[in-house]
Amino acid sequence: MHKITSDVAKALLVAAERKSRELGLSENIAIVDDGGNLVAFLRMDNARIAGIDIAQNKAWTSVAMKMPTANLAQAALPGGPSFGINITNNGKIVILGGGIPLVREGMIVGGIGVSGGTSAQDVDVANAAIGVFESIGASHSGVNR
Repeated sequence: MHKITSDVAKALLVAAERKSRELGLSENIAIVDDGGNLVAFLRMDNARIAGIDIAQNKAWTSVAMKMPTANLAQAALPGGPSFGINITNNGKIVILGGGIPLVREGMIVGGIGVSGGTSAQDVDVANAAIGVFESIGASHSGVNR
């Protein structure tokens, strides 16, 4: 079984921060393990303090729901099959884009959550980290089994 190490989490934070700077954003970036527990977090200068919980909850939601948080947005609209899901789990489920699970060999091993831009921007920043995560997986460096 793979685990998200602190070294992997730091590499993901660096990639996400780099993308955020390219977009001119100040983001909150959270990396969680397979249980949704915080492994690493970065609040960039001038990032909104409200985004601290949002980023962590996006990461948690991506692990708990086993899907990107952006996938929940449409289903959670009034009349949708998951309407009201965002008020479950003590309001911890986030239906805004920017939370993406980290998958290794078909298993969710963690998640990333990003908050500070639009949902589309947050997804772009998270995807920059996903690209690094996938490249780390190809070499198997930094991931404990």
